[in-house]
Amino acid sequence: MSIWQSLASKALHNEMLSNQEALTVLNCPNEQLLNLLDSAYQVRKQYYGNKVKLNMIINTKSGLCPENCGYCAQSRDATAPIEKYRMLDKQSIVQGAKRAHESKSGTYCIVASGRGPSKRELDTVTSAVEEIKQHYDMKICACLGLLEPEQADQLKAAGVDRYNHNINTSVNHHDQITTSHSYYDRVATVNAVKAAGISPCSGVIVGMKETKEDVIEMARALRELNADSIPVNFLHAIDGTLLEGTDELTPTYCLKVLCLFRFTNPAKEIRISGGREVNLRSLQPFGLYPANSIFIGDYLTTEGQARLQDYQMIEDLGFEIDYVC
Repeated sequence: MSIWQSLASKALHNEMLSNQEALTVLNCPNEQLLNLLDSAYQVRKQYYGNKVKLNMIINTKSGLCPENCGYCAQSRDATAPIEKYRMLDKQSIVQGAKRAHESKSGTYCIVASGRGPSKRELDTVTSAVEEIKQHYDMKICACLGLLEPEQADQLKAAGVDRYNHNINTSVNHHDQITTSHSYYDRVATVNAVKAAGISPCSGVIVGMKETKEDVIEMARALRELNADSIPVNFLHAIDGTLLEGTDELTPTYCLKVLCLFRFTNPAKEIRISGGREVNLRSLQPFGLYPANSIFIGDYLTTEGQARLQDYQMIEDLGFEIDYVC
């Protein structure tokens, strides 16, 4: 049995990889990458077969954020020339759900910039969710920043299925990325949505000058948080942000990261998220051997691949879209 097969076996038995085993994945020689991908695929196949979950974002509030996250074009410190606007109205959010449904997306993600939602913003989102649930059989994920427990309860009552709040990086690297809130503020929000009975979605951004040990810690932290859905973003450095010009990633390393997250969180939805197109480039299809989910359409402030290309990629792999919410 190869080292990669043995790691897949551990994952299928829900056993944690050691630090050395996790480093071995990230340091996999490129000539062995296909073997690594095949082993990660065996784990993915056990839980998700050849199904691919589609997610679609609506950016309901852009820019105007008081936080200082170094990767974000919407940050108070960013000078990126992005569109800035306050919370969209209810009907615009509902119309976005219609577009997501028509785009074969099983999950509609309502995202807003800011530290956390105001009462008016939360009321707008919850009212929109209540109407969406009357018309469309799709999962609703909200991403509105830091939450208080009573806010999480309000989202749950409205019908929100999932809440996204990424840890983004490791606890030790967090202060290198933002200082306007703590890593533990983020964890508290994930725990608040779990306590409210909402499915937790939390992920990372890889490529922000972290170490491989940081990447391993991120994967383990999400296992401990028991996040149901794990978006793995790869930094798309935007001019005008504090991480402008950062370019540390290769397509092969991104694939190794996805394999590590699959081995560490074997039964969870692993979603290739922001930066997929610019970092995986021509190797994008290989990412769906460890991962089982992608975003379609555009991201918050950057463009994504055309939807038809994503549909074609899934079909060419012999995979199929998972319409089950």
